[in-house]
Amino acid sequence: MLQLIRNFFELFYPKTCCVCGTPLVGDEHEICTRCLLNLPEALSALGENNFVEKRFLGRVPAKHCASLLLFKHHNDTQKILHSIKYYGNTKLAITMGRQLGLHLNKSGLFDDVDLLMPVPLHRNKERRRGYNQSQLICEGIIQTFPRPIVSGNLIRTRHTESQTHKTRIERLDNMKGVFALKNPDELKGKHILLIDDVITTGATTEACWMALRSVEGVQISIASLAISGDV
Repeated sequence: MLQLIRNFFELFYPKTCCVCGTPLVGDEHEICTRCLLNLPEALSALGENNFVEKRFLGRVPAKHCASLLLFKHHNDTQKILHSIKYYGNTKLAITMGRQLGLHLNKSGLFDDVDLLMPVPLHRNKERRRGYNQSQLICEGIIQTFPRPIVSGNLIRTRHTESQTHKTRIERLDNMKGVFALKNPDELKGKHILLIDDVITTGATTEACWMALRSVEGVQISIASLAISGDV
C-alpha cells in the first residue's frame, strides 16, 4: 500500500536528476544514469599522473590519494557539491559516496586501510546544516568499500571563516590549530583514510594531518569526492 501511494505521488511529482533535471526512472537515485556516466572524472588513483598526490607533495606524507570527480566552476560536479552542501541533498552524498567506494576498491591501493575518518565540521555549523556531508559520503563509501568509520575523535576546535574566496596562504593561516584529537590512543598504528567532500588547496586536509601526526605509528591516506581543477 505504501508503495502504491509513493508511486501515485511520484506520478505527479517525479524525482528528478540533480544535474540535468530529467525524471529518474527504475533504480536511479538522485542522479540519472546518463549524467552519472558523463561526470567529469578525476579517477586519480587509477593513473600514473596522480595530481591529488602532487597537491600534497611536501606537505602531507599521504600513503595514497584519490578523488573521484574533477571540480571546476559551473561544471556538473559543482552542481552535485552544491546540492549536497547547500540544498540538503543528503541522499546524493550517500549515492556519490558509493561511487567513490567503488573507485577505491578498483584501484587496489587502499586495501590495507583500517579506518575511515570524515573531516569534521564545527559543532555549531553541523547543527545549523543538520549533517556533516563528509560523514554522509563515508556512509556511502562503506556500502562498496566496507571499513569502520571513526567520528568524534578528530574534532574542530573553533569555527573558521569561509575558505571560498581565500588564497592558498590565507587558507593555511585560517586553518592553523583548528583540529585536535580527543583519544589519540584509539588511532595508534592505524592506517586512516581521511575523507572530505572537495579538495581545493588542501589546507583543511593539511590541518587535519597536523593533529594526527603525533599519533604513534599512524599512517594517512586521502580521498575526496572531488578535487578542484581551478587552483
